[in-house]
Amino acid sequence: MSTPITLEVFSDYVCPWCYLGDNRVKKLRQNFNITTRLVHFPLHPETPAEGRLLTDMFGTNQAEIDAKNMRMRGLMAAEGLAYADRTHTYNSRLAQEIGSWAETQPGGSRIHDLFYAAYFVEGRNIGDVDVILDVVKKAALDVDAARGVIETRSFSDAVDADWALSGSYGVSGVPTFVAKGQGVVGAQPYEALVQFVSALGAEETKNPGGA
Repeated sequence: MSTPITLEVFSDYVCPWCYLGDNRVKKLRQNFNITTRLVHFPLHPETPAEGRLLTDMFGTNQAEIDAKNMRMRGLMAAEGLAYADRTHTYNSRLAQEIGSWAETQPGGSRIHDLFYAAYFVEGRNIGDVDVILDVVKKAALDVDAARGVIETRSFSDAVDADWALSGSYGVSGVPTFVAKGQGVVGAQPYEALVQFVSALGAEETKNPGGA
């Protein structure tokens, strides 16, 4: 088996298409010789600490938000993902910093799934420090250490670097998938991701139609 291809996945915890795309990347990682690197993206960095109503963000009415939620519920159900109707978006910056810190801890990458669940399933404000620390606890990581990361903003530079990488690549929407200087944008169907990594030389480890 040759050296695995590195797939950079640009995403944000408050992006429903990223939540969907993450599930497809998991399947891709099972079936192909690739490694993945999550790159944090500033989707709505101007969002206030208390969050923002989706009706305000999209400049629309509740009926249209209900229609968006219904569509997303169907897409998520087809992937076997839990999803609760959203009313707000939240500022994910601190969650991203904790996500970057968690990557330095044994088993810390599990926190990404837990942030998605906290927002898309439980409807929680993942910009709130208490919510973030609860997610850290669920990930079985050191809560006191995470509190220190938040207080000192010691992983701010790491997230700044991710945001700068997004800018240098010209990434303007998420999810975006980049490997070997090439990329695809949006919540691509699994089959499209298979074609993308296969064209770049990723070796199959299982039947790509398998689980």
